[in-house]
Amino acid sequence: MLSGGGRTMVNLAAAIERDRMNASIELVIASAECGGCERARERGFATCVEPGVIERDRLAAMLSEARIDFVLLAGYLKLVRVPEAYRHRVVNIHPALLPSFGGAGMYGQRVHAAVLSRGCKVSGCTVHLVDDEFDSGPILVQRACEVRENDTPETLAARVFEQECVAYPAALAMLINGRVRVDGRRAVIGDGGKAGPR
Repeated sequence: MLSGGGRTMVNLAAAIERDRMNASIELVIASAECGGCERARERGFATCVEPGVIERDRLAAMLSEARIDFVLLAGYLKLVRVPEAYRHRVVNIHPALLPSFGGAGMYGQRVHAAVLSRGCKVSGCTVHLVDDEFDSGPILVQRACEVRENDTPETLAARVFEQECVAYPAALAMLINGRVRVDGRRAVIGDGGKAGPR
């Protein structure tokens, strides 16, 4: 699911191919016509545009029809009402170290500007499971990078995105291999075949 240029989708598609993960992108849902739609269609991915917040039953039907196992948010800016059948199967990546600098309205350059204005020495990204609130589900993977004295939101964003390109495929591999178990607000990472999403 995406709302912008689609570079996170492209990174995930490349990682699936490069790492020979047992996965494929079967459906791309966009909140509006955008560059990500064009990139998805160029790659032959089934693509649809669903403006606004998608109702839970509608989303469940779309995912079921396409036989989706996991939903990956890739710069999707709308609240996702997670269908019960997909609880702990919807994943997001956020360009900061949650729980700091998350929540409604905290996305893109806004996040990096906030990190810089607070004088943080470290930033990074967080891959987490999605619940019914922005940026609040159990954390799967976090990767950090330094914040430099001469950083701008753009330069920091570029360095954080480098970490995103590693973190999201790593989280996807853990999910595919059944290594994630949710215990309350925590995602517990197991050794494969024993955990499985719950």
